[in-house]
Amino acid sequence: MAEHTPGERIAEIRKTYSISREVLSERSGVPVELISKIEDDGHIPDLAPLIKISRGLGVRLGTLLDDHEQLGPVICRAGQAGSSSRFKTGLADDAEKTPGHHGMSFNALAVDKNSRHMEPFIVTIQSDAWQEKSTHEGEEFIYVLEGKLALEYGMDKDTLNAGDSVYYDSIVPHRVFSADKNPVKILAVIYTPV
Repeated sequence: MAEHTPGERIAEIRKTYSISREVLSERSGVPVELISKIEDDGHIPDLAPLIKISRGLGVRLGTLLDDHEQLGPVICRAGQAGSSSRFKTGLADDAEKTPGHHGMSFNALAVDKNSRHMEPFIVTIQSDAWQEKSTHEGEEFIYVLEGKLALEYGMDKDTLNAGDSVYYDSIVPHRVFSADKNPVKILAVIYTPV
């Protein structure tokens, strides 16, 4: 089955429900220009806009990321997470087309699980990953697998090492990045309420 980008999914759902970009922008709080960039250019923003767009469309975040769904358990065997890469983000706009920039790679662990409210990912954060603080509904759990992770949460700043974890409310402005300019690998679970 061919994979679809989040932008293609958004456009398909908008067409199905006869929702214009302007109406989606109003419902989600995401600027029309960003929705256009996602749909037309294949741009992948940070997770916060995708979560807001999914809420504005009345679908789960997974609906924008999945190609088909399974009702039973979904097992992701060792080594398969890399083959289920869903998107890359965390690049400054001017770096998006620059070779050698890698940002953050999100590899889904529950690809195609039907009716889920959690989105588990193995995320590789390269030294060049960049993002603004974001805020969205739900909660997040992060477990550091490798490297040193810098976390900014509200006004607080902290560093997490391999084996450390954090659980927080996503409504507070937050961001993560490499604490020492080396790649970081984390398990991230994002929960968004229905």
